[in-house]
Amino acid sequence: MKLPISVIILTYNEEINLPHCLESISGWIEKIFIVDSYSKDKTLEIAKDYEVEIIQHKFEHYSKQRNWALKNLPIKTDWVFNLDADHRVTEELKEELIERFKEGPPEDIKGFLISRRAIFMGRWIKHGGHYPTYHAPLFIKDFGYCEYRRYDQHFVVEGKTKTLKGNIIDIISDSLTTFTNRHNHWASLECDEQINKDNKVNKEVKSKFFGDRRQRRRFLRNNYHRLPLFVRPFLYFIYRYIFRLGFLDGKEGLIFHTLQGFWYRFLVDAKIYEKKRAADGKENEL
Repeated sequence: MKLPISVIILTYNEEINLPHCLESISGWIEKIFIVDSYSKDKTLEIAKDYEVEIIQHKFEHYSKQRNWALKNLPIKTDWVFNLDADHRVTEELKEELIERFKEGPPEDIKGFLISRRAIFMGRWIKHGGHYPTYHAPLFIKDFGYCEYRRYDQHFVVEGKTKTLKGNIIDIISDSLTTFTNRHNHWASLECDEQINKDNKVNKEVKSKFFGDRRQRRRFLRNNYHRLPLFVRPFLYFIYRYIFRLGFLDGKEGLIFHTLQGFWYRFLVDAKIYEKKRAADGKENEL
């Protein structure tokens, strides 16, 4: 029995990750789409070994690519499941979905919240507030979309959601070089996002302390942005590594929480400071 779900996977040079992702969903999902951004490695060769439909589309950023796929792919199922190539569906989540779709999900449910289980340097990062972290990648096609953000995008579901117990495994990176290069790029996007926050289109996950887990996370994130530059990375790291027990994640956790919980956020602040300083200098020249 194949579930009436279409999976959309975004790829670019994912020859290492893609086979594991496809193995975790092949055989029980009705349709698998791969939206590739003109990979230069063996990604497409690997994809052709599976029962998938491949579409190539130029990549600008995740929000645009996700929403383009939702609007333009020939999706015939009601339900859509959005994955990245470095994701794997756990056996527990698979069995849970099969059970829920036996008689069809409740009519009032428009989407499902699923937590990611981050794996860094081979270790599951359980602490520091990093697990569980919920997203809404599975929803009825006409009731969901990706919020328009250049970084840290969430899917928005217009309607009632339900939380699932099973997880998606998220392989954070294949090397520290890849990890730091990606985060340097994302820091630039986050810098621009914060500087231009007043110009954003207001179609995103709502910020609510008493909302669902995504809304509470966005509420805390927005309050973090109100703290002073260069002070907030130190406060956040202490909160995450000490008070949220990040130190229990061992040496791999020390590396992860320091790089992702401090270095990355300090880099964002430094880039914001650099841009504002440059802008002030131009104004002084006038």
